[in-house]
Amino acid sequence: MALLHQGLWIFLAGLAIAYGSLCWYYWAIQTRLIFFPVEEITRTPADFNLDYEDVWVESVEPGVKLHGWWIPNSASNRVLLYLHGNADNIGTNAYHAGRFYHLGFSVFLFDYRGYGQSQGEFPTEKQVYDDTDTIWDYLVNERGIAPEQIVVYGHSLGGAIGIELATKHPQISHFIIEGSFTSLRRMGDYRYPLLNILPIDLLLQNQFNSLAKVPQLKMPTLFIHGQQDTAVPSFMSEELFAAAPEPKKLWLFPPGDHSTVAPLAGEEYFKTIREFVEMPPFPIPGYYLSPSK
Repeated sequence: MALLHQGLWIFLAGLAIAYGSLCWYYWAIQTRLIFFPVEEITRTPADFNLDYEDVWVESVEPGVKLHGWWIPNSASNRVLLYLHGNADNIGTNAYHAGRFYHLGFSVFLFDYRGYGQSQGEFPTEKQVYDDTDTIWDYLVNERGIAPEQIVVYGHSLGGAIGIELATKHPQISHFIIEGSFTSLRRMGDYRYPLLNILPIDLLLQNQFNSLAKVPQLKMPTLFIHGQQDTAVPSFMSEELFAAAPEPKKLWLFPPGDHSTVAPLAGEEYFKTIREFVEMPPFPIPGYYLSPSK
């Protein structure tokens, strides 16, 4: 009997050690489940016949210099700040940025630290917020762009980053959020349900709790989501929309997934954004489909 009890205690102790190790492992690697940076830039705006300027912006943090592209549009004084998602880099987003150029915006897109040519270590939630604050200050204070001229666009994780930025700058003209989520906690439930055996609320250092922040928004906000999105479910945009104050608009596109709303919707995508930001039509020949088509 004593040996049985001893064996049980050893088993329970081993189980506790294994569980504690699993908790520590998740705590240590959770940013690797959030951010997927790619350093190599394979495309630039020039590949899509867009003139652009390489821009380097010094962060307030020593050793961090952020890289971005300024795509000027002399036909308009409206500027779109483009915040990309958690994977790849600005090269992957150059074509979509061109859509906004052809809508009539000058466009600024940049990489968070650790992405593309931007310097710095692997990022955290706070650091991508800091990087975006740095770029905002650059646009307003160095380029002299009035906040009222700036439209913020955020895709996926970029939407959550944009929501944090927008809570600090109510003067933003308009805010477009595409394919984004309510919170990282809810995304964990959706993508990694088995992790709920862990005390996630105690271990989660990066929250990206957009649902708690959207009631603070002061600018017109457009939520876009493809209803075939398996990366981020469209009901999350519906929940964000419900929590956001007026003025707001929700556009759910039935055939679209996480990255195909614009190429599949074509002119409807342009029309929705034009009407939301109250911009006149621009000629956009041949710029509806994805670059592979």
